[in-house]
Amino acid sequence: MRHARGYRRLNRTHEHRKALWANMAGSLIEHEQIKTTLPKAKELKPIIEKMITLAKRGDLHARRQANAQLKQDQYVAKLFDILGPRYKERQGGYVRVLRAGFRYGDMAPMAIIEFVDRDVDAKGKGDKSRVAAEEANT
Repeated sequence: MRHARGYRRLNRTHEHRKALWANMAGSLIEHEQIKTTLPKAKELKPIIEKMITLAKRGDLHARRQANAQLKQDQYVAKLFDILGPRYKERQGGYVRVLRAGFRYGDMAPMAIIEFVDRDVDAKGKGDKSRVAAEEANT
């Protein structure tokens, strides 16, 4: 029986999992939709929902807590400036997990995790601006 076994270990050490969640949460905040394996998406959902709850609070302590978990200021800024006010009236359920078939190489179940009221133009926006800036410099 697996009573009181609260999370999936995903064949990673604690430090590796912690870095994985920081990177995935940052990518989800930046792009507002990412594709990953189903177990990772299911484990990321409560983590990102807690981040949104911190952003809804919006005080300095909440910002420092989010910064300790996300590790990058650009993600914390978007979380508190854009996503927090967007979900201010919503009582929960900020992200959804959609099944997306199976990966070709190893038949791992894939999923798309996205914000419920997401900005469709946010996905790839940073990459497009970076490529445009590189072309302008050359």
